[in-house]
Amino acid sequence: MSQASALTLHLGYGLPRKGLPAAASFRRWVGAALAGAGHEGEAELSIRLVDADEGRELNATYRGKDYATNVLSFPAELPPGVELPLLGDLAICAPVMQREAREQHKADRAHWAHLTVHGTLHLLGYDHIEEAEAEQMEALETRILAGLGIDDPYRPR
Repeated sequence: MSQASALTLHLGYGLPRKGLPAAASFRRWVGAALAGAGHEGEAELSIRLVDADEGRELNATYRGKDYATNVLSFPAELPPGVELPLLGDLAICAPVMQREAREQHKADRAHWAHLTVHGTLHLLGYDHIEEAEAEQMEALETRILAGLGIDDPYRPR
């Protein structure tokens, strides 16, 4: 898959951009997830980087959980017969990501990449509710991140 021509990525900000990865990084991470999952053809998705208040509001509204979480995935629900490359939307909560990176002794950039890959895989239909699904998804994430030069995010530090 040619990342430049087949991927349309919309990036939005609900907080100041200072210290956040560049759009090119998100494009690279999403492209790696799509390629690693064997996605062929065009793909379009949006990523919104949010603060803790917006992250909490989104998680409460859509999941009934009154706290900010690291990444939320909203797969596109297209009507039957509508053929578009739209995968859906991701919301990544920067303060939660930064706290987790510190607690897990990971570089911020590596954790940003992991959450982006993880969320993109959710948009492609991967899940981790059942143990077998979780093992499959984690193994795929680990392979994709290794291809980006990032250590296994599930290995204890």
